[in-house]
Amino acid sequence: MLTLGFDMTILNVALPTMAGDLGATTGQQQWMADAYVVVFAALMLPAGLLGDRFGRRRMLIAGLGIFLAGSLVGALAGDVDWVVAARAFMGIGGALVTPLALSVLPSLFGPDERTKAVGIISAASALGLPLGPIIGGWLLGHFWWGSVFLVNVPMAAIGIAACVFLLPETRDPASPKVGVLSTALTATGLGALIYAIIEAPDRGWSDPLVLVMSAASVVLIAALVLRERQAERPMLDMTLLAHRGFLFNTLAATLVMFVLSGLLFVLPQYLQAVLGHDALGTGLRLLPMMGGLVIAARGAGPVVARFGQRAVVSAGLVVLAFAALLGSRTTVDSGYGFTALWLSITGLGFGFSVVPAMDGALGTLPRDRAGSGSGLLMTLRQVGAAIGIALLGSLLSGIFRDRLDVTGLPAKAADTAGDSVVAAHIVAEKAHSAHLAASANGAYVHGMSLVLLVCGIAALVSALLAATLLPRGTAERRADSAEPDLVGAVEDA
Repeated sequence: MLTLGFDMTILNVALPTMAGDLGATTGQQQWMADAYVVVFAALMLPAGLLGDRFGRRRMLIAGLGIFLAGSLVGALAGDVDWVVAARAFMGIGGALVTPLALSVLPSLFGPDERTKAVGIISAASALGLPLGPIIGGWLLGHFWWGSVFLVNVPMAAIGIAACVFLLPETRDPASPKVGVLSTALTATGLGALIYAIIEAPDRGWSDPLVLVMSAASVVLIAALVLRERQAERPMLDMTLLAHRGFLFNTLAATLVMFVLSGLLFVLPQYLQAVLGHDALGTGLRLLPMMGGLVIAARGAGPVVARFGQRAVVSAGLVVLAFAALLGSRTTVDSGYGFTALWLSITGLGFGFSVVPAMDGALGTLPRDRAGSGSGLLMTLRQVGAAIGIALLGSLLSGIFRDRLDVTGLPAKAADTAGDSVVAAHIVAEKAHSAHLAASANGAYVHGMSLVLLVCGIAALVSALLAATLLPRGTAERRADSAEPDLVGAVEDA
């Protein structure tokens, strides 16, 4: 879980370096981040069911093995396409590991030890957020970019050995069957949607391919919903969304992930390309957000007990909106001090909104549908993250290309400079053009400011929805200890 926890943040820090070495455009960088998330989101539910039916230890070992193999391919990749393929393959492994790492706990620990075990797994996931940028930055400072993939190999190998020698096999043959067609509809529908969003800035929203992929995503996702609603034992239990508390808490948690994933995509390039910090320095400069998140995560429980879940979720979203709107005032000359301020506030808003929202959603679930409900919630969160990276990254890409001044450059160099701020700086260095470098910085900061403005508006709308539609009071938690998977999911959030 520690390996999976820092995998996304370690890649965000590496993206600017990889863009320079591989010549990746902003769209290709989006795919390097999104390939993992899309596959992860699409396969998490069927992966958990596979473990229930065919053995959790067996599937957990398979997931770690797939993650290890994907990491090796990523480390040895020579171009962007292979990196994207490796990330997608790693997403399969991550989808197997995440639900099964929690579901094996009841077979390992009694009630007295179970809470401690859940806390340790949760701490491993949470530690990944700050460790990813720091470890990634150190590796990039001493080795090539493939080292951010290679670091996963020994950790996954240790996990496989531990599963083989220490983990008993458990299964639940009564769980719903994995629907091959439903899984295919989920993966293709999400993939078509993300593809359309990422390609639209370059091709145009009226491009036939973009229109076809957008229409295909609507048809595929609608077919998925209709099929699952008619199934006797659905893999994706959409009727849970009829529960008001579950629906609106899930919506709040998904929108928070939309905002946070977009922010974490655009920020490392600002810190590296515009402010000129190296990869390690970038990782360290993301810590204020992690500090705010840790404070909020620890304080969320008592605050919810005092003021109620609806008030805390709404207030957390308002704080998140304020942080994003403050960040949208960033200029080329703002410096890191101003960034550290709004990053700290972002962490506070994130922690005080997503943790109570997850807890409120899970607390409304009937006992016999807890597993399917937590799976649906985690899947929708990942969908929000994927769309956040795709939509906000595409917005940034379009604005950057439109505002970049490439006057006097040859056509090929001008086209290359428009791919990303990293590419623009490489072209500026080769052309000895201080004007191009300054224009790239200004265009990127302007695009980042508009992305943060959109994030702020989205968080503010979410706060209004939460204040209006969330149930009053604190959702009741089941007192018995027979459902550590729910506690784990909340703590992992």
